[in-house]
Amino acid sequence: MASPLLFQVTCVLVVLIVGFGQIIPLAEADIPCGSLQLTVAPCIGYLTGPAGRPIPAACCNGVKRINNQAKSTPDRRSVCTCLKNSVLSVPGINVPRLSALARNCGVHLPYKVTPSINCNTIP
Repeated sequence: MASPLLFQVTCVLVVLIVGFGQIIPLAEADIPCGSLQLTVAPCIGYLTGPAGRPIPAACCNGVKRINNQAKSTPDRRSVCTCLKNSVLSVPGINVPRLSALARNCGVHLPYKVTPSINCNTIP
């Protein structure tokens, strides 16, 4: 059984992906929310850990994978919603790191990723 910390890290990663516009609609999603959470789980330690910690390659690979899979506006909005709801349940998220994660992984997003992002405004 997964530990509470792993679940929290997974949630944070999901939020990151949401901020990256990697959100896929829950009802129509090609990628289930649980899969999204697992894809971004490697980012949790970076988002909640001490300063100076490098971003794990698995984290950036997950961010890029989600970005590449969320092709339509509804998909990106669904991914955002899934990840946002997941991240909000993880304590200790470093919001500046979350906001810069996509950019630091080489993914360009036309909006700022934050825990208060309105997923309905994602293009």
